[in-house]
Amino acid sequence: MTHRPLIAIPARFSATTSALRYAAEVNARALIEAVWRAGGEPATLHPHAPGGTADPAETAARLTRFDGLLLPGGGDIAPHRYGAADAHEAVYDVDDEQDAFDLELARKALTSGLPTLAVCRGLQVVNTALGGTLHQDMGGPEREHRHVRHPVSFAPGSALTRITGADKTEASCYHHQHVDRLGEGLTVTARAGDGTVEAVELSHGQNWFVGVQWHPEDTAHEDPVQQRLFDALVQAAHGTH
Repeated sequence: MTHRPLIAIPARFSATTSALRYAAEVNARALIEAVWRAGGEPATLHPHAPGGTADPAETAARLTRFDGLLLPGGGDIAPHRYGAADAHEAVYDVDDEQDAFDLELARKALTSGLPTLAVCRGLQVVNTALGGTLHQDMGGPEREHRHVRHPVSFAPGSALTRITGADKTEASCYHHQHVDRLGEGLTVTARAGDGTVEAVELSHGQNWFVGVQWHPEDTAHEDPVQQRLFDALVQAAHGTH
């Protein structure tokens, strides 16, 4: 049997979950299945950051057994993490332990060169970890990208274009925040029609990293362009060990 690269996916805390009696740690089934279809072994990683601080050495050690990292969607990042003095009233589901763990994961993965795919919140985590900032709210229901499918255009010559074999896609979005100031070393490789940053990559191109603001797992089962993002992550992960 072919070895399946081990893909770490940090869990999301859930107050209630069907069929379980207590609070749970979860990941979206569509996300897990997209990694499995790609030939990867998805592994949920327990977020451990007591008091809102993740131990850098412990986080780095935990990542060494994995071949790749997928940073999934989730709630908003606490605005103080990117230097904002106040939180917009629309900010929701902030969890200090989740933030600390995700940010440290992103730093360690990028530093070590671990192949990484970042989805929605995951892109925002990477941008924040690299010193960037976020627009806390896109301007209310008439402007946010929640329960929306819209066209996204890719930058010519980007990894996104090479991976997908396309220059645009129909993206399934669920977010009310987006990148403001880019993190150090990132470049924008896709935008929506309204100018929203929809994908970023590392400008030096040495590490395998793609961050998308949309949710490719939503339609990956029927759209090859979306599935190819997961395929490429797993392919890159094959060469790590």
